[in-house]
Amino acid sequence: MVDESAAAAAMISTAEREAIEDRAWVHGDEVDVQTAVVEVAAWMAGAGAVVALTGAGISTDSGIPDFRGKRGVWTTNPEAEKASTLGHYLSSTDVRRRAWQIRLASPAWTASPNAGHQALVELERQGRLDTLITQNTDGLHIGAGSSPERVVEVHGSMRGVMCVDCDERADMRRALDRVTAGEPDPPCRSCGGILKATTVLFGEGLDPADVEACQLAAQRADLVLAVGTTLGVYPVAEVPRLAQATGARLVIVNGGPTQQDDRADAVIRGSISEILPALVATP
Repeated sequence: MVDESAAAAAMISTAEREAIEDRAWVHGDEVDVQTAVVEVAAWMAGAGAVVALTGAGISTDSGIPDFRGKRGVWTTNPEAEKASTLGHYLSSTDVRRRAWQIRLASPAWTASPNAGHQALVELERQGRLDTLITQNTDGLHIGAGSSPERVVEVHGSMRGVMCVDCDERADMRRALDRVTAGEPDPPCRSCGGILKATTVLFGEGLDPADVEACQLAAQRADLVLAVGTTLGVYPVAEVPRLAQATGARLVIVNGGPTQQDDRADAVIRGSISEILPALVATP
């Protein structure tokens, strides 16, 4: 299920950004952030196959909130979590109607990729990005210019709509136009079935092809760059472990602690949209 994506408007405030404590560790030793950036940039420059793994934190500077942060979607509106649970979604017309309103109001429709997204495009341009695995459904990586064939959207995309009965698929805007026109819970026009976004809800499994793509990427990686994710949602959070088992480095860039900080070769905490461009620049 999508744990790290967005569905309600909230730009990260200046106060919240300033509250992020800039700290860094390299091989377990605390160092100043600039020292860590220089060290990791050198690793990145020498890497032949970088696998990037991104979560909601890379999109907050684009005005898209995370789920469980202080201003997260589910923190400010616990009812919204029901809309992300398959059982509730299928069994309740009221839940679906709320879900359509949440989709309609999503800031992702007007959000633009930020410097963090652009840095990963540059990493690809330099020929060092093997695969970009994202837990986000906002489409900003592809919108920034990352090649679709290198992006694995493990939790699907909010930009598509599908019928749970006949599996017919279309652009989400078509369904949202129907909601705007007065259909609070638009059914499939082909079979009358329930429509949902092409995202993975709680209670649904990931696409086996996506899981395999993540595993193969981990085996090829010589450096995993985990960005804006707490690394606690499986099976995606297994990617760093699989990569490290074959000798890859793990670098974590996030605004706060993650569940795998203790196993990382380097951890840099701070503004993702400032740190990533510095890491990608050739030292």
